[in-house]
Amino acid sequence: MMNTQALIILSNIDGIYNGSPTDPQSSVIREIGHSKDLSNYIQTSKSSFGRGGMLTKTNIARKVADEGITVIIANGKRDNILVDLLQHPDETLCTRFVPSSEPVSSVKKWIAHSEGFAKGEIHINDCATKVLNSEKAVSILPVGITRIEGEFERDDIVRIIDNQGNQIGVGKANCDSTQARETIGKHGKKAVVHYDYLYIE
Repeated sequence: MMNTQALIILSNIDGIYNGSPTDPQSSVIREIGHSKDLSNYIQTSKSSFGRGGMLTKTNIARKVADEGITVIIANGKRDNILVDLLQHPDETLCTRFVPSSEPVSSVKKWIAHSEGFAKGEIHINDCATKVLNSEKAVSILPVGITRIEGEFERDDIVRIIDNQGNQIGVGKANCDSTQARETIGKHGKKAVVHYDYLYIE
């Protein structure tokens, strides 16, 4: 919401490693693009990566970078780390997540991080899931909804759940849960979540 240019996450290690940080053969991945698969590198053990866990830090970094903000994970125990990152970015050991070139509105940035406020769930079918995961800018229409879970009012935050039961995004409801249930599966009805207020993970 602050339209910041960068987020620097200070951890107890130098960044994302291509193996265990305790392994002498491992090295820091200096730059991570949008399509980079990190599942082989990230361990879920909190004891190995500090209190927050590197998996949590990476998920946040991915989300923020997708919003067009540079994210850097660096070692907060190193002297002058912030000064070095700003003055000598190429020489300072860290992991940089490449930001998306597509601008994201401040509203969408807020919605992307508002899952904790969610009041209900909108479950969608396979066709709607595929369209939402495509490059098209689409809203969630009643025809693609299979069921509504929970009670919510218009403008409340809701979770978007695919046909496999996985959460794929969050959005701001364009109507209340009663109205949404009445239009499930129907054609020609207004969007339950408009594209401008929808964040797909």
